Amino acid sequence: PLALIKNEGLDSVNVKDMLIGNTAGTIGETSVIAIMIGAIILIMLGVIDLKIPASYIITFAVFMFLFGADRFNMNYVVAELCGGGLMLGAFFMATDYVTTPITTKGKWIFGIGCGILTFVIREFASMPEGCSFSILLMNLLTPYIDKFTMTKPLGAKPIKQKEEA
Repeated sequence: PLALIKNEGLDSVNVKDMLIGNTAGTIGETSVIAIMIGAIILIMLGVIDLKIPASYIITFAVFMFLFGADRFNMNYVVAELCGGGLMLGAFFMATDYVTTPITTKGKWIFGIGCGILTFVIREFASMPEGCSFSILLMNLLTPYIDKFTMTKPLGAKPIKQKEEA
């Protein structure tokens, strides 16, 4: 669907079919309703936190609405949200415990970074997707995000580095 939108325009896809999964695509990413049901279950069980997916999806939607190929068109934004692996990536890939920031502020930064990178790759690269690449690029930045958002314990002194002879 994303390739059709990019090459032939918004009229070439049916957003309703993209919501229910009656469209072409990779297994696990075509039915937004099934992905949302799984995400709600994981959120209710406390397995994943909503900070990263919410900041990811909202940032991507805002950038698509303001700067996308079909600006200020909500149908275009919904088609971009439902097409490809954005929902799957936001709820199931970007929330991986090992590769995401620990701090709350870091999680928001991580999600916003993923949303911006996905927008840039979808709009300006020669490929229609970009979700997995944006998550991988932000995973590379996770140690730095953690370093700059980690709080310092009260009364802690900075650790001095030993000089080598």
